[in-house]
Amino acid sequence: MPTQTHPYETVIGLELHVQLGTKSKIFAPDSAAFGANPNEHTSIVTLAHPGTLPRLNRKALEYAIRLGLALGCEINLHSAFDRKNYFYADLPKGYQITQDKHPICIGGSLQLDADTRIRIHHIHLEEDAGKSIHDQDPTRSLIDLNRAGVPLLEIVTEPDLRSAAQVGQFMEKIRQLVRWLGISDGNMEEGSLRSDVNVSVRKSGEKAYGQRAEVKNINSMRFARKAVEFESERQIELLEKGDKVEQETRGFDPQQGITFSLREKEYAHDYRYFPDPDLPPVVLTQVQVQAIADQMPPLPAQLESRFLSAFGLPASDAELLTQERPVAMYTLELLEASGDRATALAKPIANLLIQKIKPWCEEHGLEVSENPVTTTQWLQFLELIAGGKVSASMANQRLFSALMENPEAHPEELAVRLNIVQQSDQNVLDELIAQVMADFPDKVAAFRNGKKGLLGFFMGEIMKRSKGKADPKQAADLLEVKLEAKA
Repeated sequence: MPTQTHPYETVIGLELHVQLGTKSKIFAPDSAAFGANPNEHTSIVTLAHPGTLPRLNRKALEYAIRLGLALGCEINLHSAFDRKNYFYADLPKGYQITQDKHPICIGGSLQLDADTRIRIHHIHLEEDAGKSIHDQDPTRSLIDLNRAGVPLLEIVTEPDLRSAAQVGQFMEKIRQLVRWLGISDGNMEEGSLRSDVNVSVRKSGEKAYGQRAEVKNINSMRFARKAVEFESERQIELLEKGDKVEQETRGFDPQQGITFSLREKEYAHDYRYFPDPDLPPVVLTQVQVQAIADQMPPLPAQLESRFLSAFGLPASDAELLTQERPVAMYTLELLEASGDRATALAKPIANLLIQKIKPWCEEHGLEVSENPVTTTQWLQFLELIAGGKVSASMANQRLFSALMENPEAHPEELAVRLNIVQQSDQNVLDELIAQVMADFPDKVAAFRNGKKGLLGFFMGEIMKRSKGKADPKQAADLLEVKLEAKA
């Protein structure tokens, strides 16, 4: 496709499907677990056999409310389910149970960055369809209905996004949020997060929207960005030639990086929505909603702001430490346990978590809070470095590993056993400095004649001879005094 050279603006709305991490399906007791043998998690309720009735999964409803509260939505106290009628081979009922007129969450927004807020139109609950498998035999398709009836939340945005980069950013933030809230694993490879992207273009400065095309079922942020880029260029090319953009549903070919026509876009009346007669309306009270709100953890943005303002962490560290809830909460635990030393130890705590504890736990398949060392011991570990008793390099290279292997040990006692406690006795340091200066009289003379860069050489010798145990600051101060002194 040609590069974009004309003053067009891309307008994007997203429909993001989040698979909820419930144990069972939204209207049936079948397992919702991923990875079973084909059609293993399929009962007569999922298949809508005559005489069977759906029953709403309470946990799926709670998860929907959690996300709505996190995004600042209005929680609809009177929501209802509808039947969306269409035929796909992997839709066993011949209709999908969803929410059309009365969704569970209304409004809300997601802040992308300091300047960009994306409005949410609504969030609704619905069931997933099954999966069609097209094997090497072109005359047949296989149907796996394990996924049919798995609970989904569909997040429908306003057309507020303006670039492929913003689409990727929005999807990343939603994935972070649903993981943080514990309502979904957000695993795009397993289909836990999928997007439909509505793309249109218009001349810059115009108020009216252009004709949109919907690109369906994109299961990767990278593919979503590529689909938007291609589709916007395709539409611009059509308009520049004087052609029309058709309202249609399109697919995305990740190998070629192109979108392709699937069918004419359906309209709401094509689905013949009507209230599901087998499911009563969902009636909530404000007390029930508040009870769910009271159990929610602090949100990533709230903790990030607190790390910045209350503890003085650099913005890059605060952002990195709030990507995952277990890491953020463990960071907060360490900071709060530091008491009046929290501000002084905030950066060392961040470094310890990012550079040492987190990688160690990932290697051992543990959450950061499951590491064997107590919060008190980690603070003692950091105070050894802050107090100059153990150098940062020795602490990271030797004491950290030893502490992980001997979690019952006191860090200072362990440092003594490892013989890595820094030497700060002035008499010992004076003797070391005298030896080094005596061994290199020519370099001493050169230093006194102006070659001040030799200070690093002398410090290297002192650290080598002390086996890294000399207190660097104290040794450097004493060394400089002695080198500057005239014989």
